[in-house]
Amino acid sequence: MDIDIGFWLTLALLVTVVVWILDRLFKLRQRGGSLGSTVETSNSLISVFFVVLVIRSFVVEPFTIPSGSMLPTLEVHDFILVNKFSYGLRLPVTNTRILETGEPERGDVMVFKFPENRAQNFIKRVIGLPGDEVEVRDNVVYVNGEAVRRDLIKNGSNSQAWRREYIEMLGEHPHLIRQEGPVNPYTGDKVIPRNTQGKWQVPEGEYFVMGDNRDNSNDSRFWGFVPENLVVGKAFLIWMHWEPFFSLPSFSRNGAIDKVEK
Repeated sequence: MDIDIGFWLTLALLVTVVVWILDRLFKLRQRGGSLGSTVETSNSLISVFFVVLVIRSFVVEPFTIPSGSMLPTLEVHDFILVNKFSYGLRLPVTNTRILETGEPERGDVMVFKFPENRAQNFIKRVIGLPGDEVEVRDNVVYVNGEAVRRDLIKNGSNSQAWRREYIEMLGEHPHLIRQEGPVNPYTGDKVIPRNTQGKWQVPEGEYFVMGDNRDNSNDSRFWGFVPENLVVGKAFLIWMHWEPFFSLPSFSRNGAIDKVEK
């Protein structure tokens, strides 16, 4: 996810347009040979680059999931689609919003540029909106002083580790979350890392995000908030799962990202 496809698509389109202009001015194709062939190929690619850039920048963009921070909702090597229209139309490369079509809502699965390295795209769930107070206490999330509802669906532990899965309600849509960690060998109690707990006030124009794999996610609890100008779009669909190393793609996970029944 470190490659800025939007930048390279924009650059490719600009190069082909410049070649087309030079061809119109200096009749490059008429000179024949390798130059003429190259110019003809370049001219034929203008429409392709333009259509792909428009669709990718303003409609929908594919991503792959590189880590387990969104388990159990999203698995490593899931291929997803991101709606670029949900949070406003944005220019490629600069990501400047030119038309407002909506704002991130609490509970959305959002793709954004990582504030500490804008060449990387991150995916997390929106927990806090501008002006919200978010608190994580004893692994329970509170928004504006009210505990986020969650229902335990899986509970497993042994002498070394514990794991629990819940259906959590943020906004109008339920979703799965996972919590896990080590067990104190002397007391048998579950250990909750202190650095995952705390209280944050979300500034205006920014968002607080967390991974669904709550104890294994590099998110706003560690590096802060997501500014509005780094928002990319809303993830909405898993369309394929494909493990590497010559495996065949699987379509068993196809469908909406949050498919949990209340």
